[in-house]
Amino acid sequence: MISLTEAQRRVLDHLSPLGAEQIGHEQALNRRLAVPVIAVRTQPPVDVSAMDGYAVRAADLTTQPAELTLAGESAAGHAFAEMLIEGRCLRISTGAAIPAGADQVVIQENTTRANDRVTLTDTPAPGRHIRRAGLDFQAGDTLLNAGIQMTAERLALAVGAAVSGFEVFKQPVVGILSTGDELVEPGQVPAADQIYNSVSHALRGLVETWGGQARYLGIARDNENDVAMKLDSAAECDLLVTIGGASVGDHDHLRRVFGERGGQLVFEKVAVKPGKPTWFGEMESGPVLGLPGNPVSALVMARLLLRPALARLGGTEHTTLFRTASLSQALGANGDRETFVRAHFDPARNQIAPDANQDSSALSALVRSNALIRREIGAPEGKAGDLVEFIALD
Repeated sequence: MISLTEAQRRVLDHLSPLGAEQIGHEQALNRRLAVPVIAVRTQPPVDVSAMDGYAVRAADLTTQPAELTLAGESAAGHAFAEMLIEGRCLRISTGAAIPAGADQVVIQENTTRANDRVTLTDTPAPGRHIRRAGLDFQAGDTLLNAGIQMTAERLALAVGAAVSGFEVFKQPVVGILSTGDELVEPGQVPAADQIYNSVSHALRGLVETWGGQARYLGIARDNENDVAMKLDSAAECDLLVTIGGASVGDHDHLRRVFGERGGQLVFEKVAVKPGKPTWFGEMESGPVLGLPGNPVSALVMARLLLRPALARLGGTEHTTLFRTASLSQALGANGDRETFVRAHFDPARNQIAPDANQDSSALSALVRSNALIRREIGAPEGKAGDLVEFIALD
């Protein structure tokens, strides 16, 4: 049995980034960049008006009010092709190109118009209400650094810079395999001693939230042939995650079949609670992370081991963020395993309270909680007001 820190290190040591692939902008949302995004085009590409009004020569506003002759119009997408000359002005809309010769925009509220004569009440101020070319960015600028995830806003920025293709890290394909005759799928009618296979579907959601592609492989029944067949079905996955079936009972075949098919264990137990039966190994087809069958154990260990594993495969790193808060009530001394206690964190008071139910099968307690208090091996009793470390369940 090894420490959680050592387990995390060994998992990451046996994984490597999958490399990159080229995709179009339609597939780019939420993907992680493998190379920086460089602007192809300047934005705005030319000087444009920031307001609706009239483009003028600032020198023509020396006398107030100024009366100028209307020369035409510059609309967004329809630039005025001629030079603006002395004594003339140009109707202009927001986003429209500033014509040659003009160096100021007078907002519509400061003007009156009678046929082709425009009266303007504004002082000379070259550059007023003009967005200069390149105000946002210039062609050749680095807009987005490698390693960041593409949000909607970042995608808009890149597309606006004439970038239509992106080199992104490949998404790990994660096979999810449940085990046990006691499981039935949602929609099926369970026997009195069966339960619904809920954890695998939660893991699918976590894998996709954390940047992977989940591939559900079903339930391996409690016989060696079915376990072997299900293991073979994971051949195209970058990582296989199994749930349950790793105990030493007569009906737990997973680890036995894993070994018979050439699998090599990296570790077989972790000194953590909940989650002690977690194991990790490698088959010829790829790495295997074995999570416990108890629902809370599986989901807690997924955060502690599966999430950093997916980050490594996806070309980045994930470090578990620990925060501190004061206990709102006493917490008993800890034993010989690092323990993660389901709890509720109150950010307004910076206080945290452990949930009364810490059974590793009680999903309701996990759902009630928004944090996991971290208790180190041999930690003494915690008194109300003592500071403790915790992980936010986001």
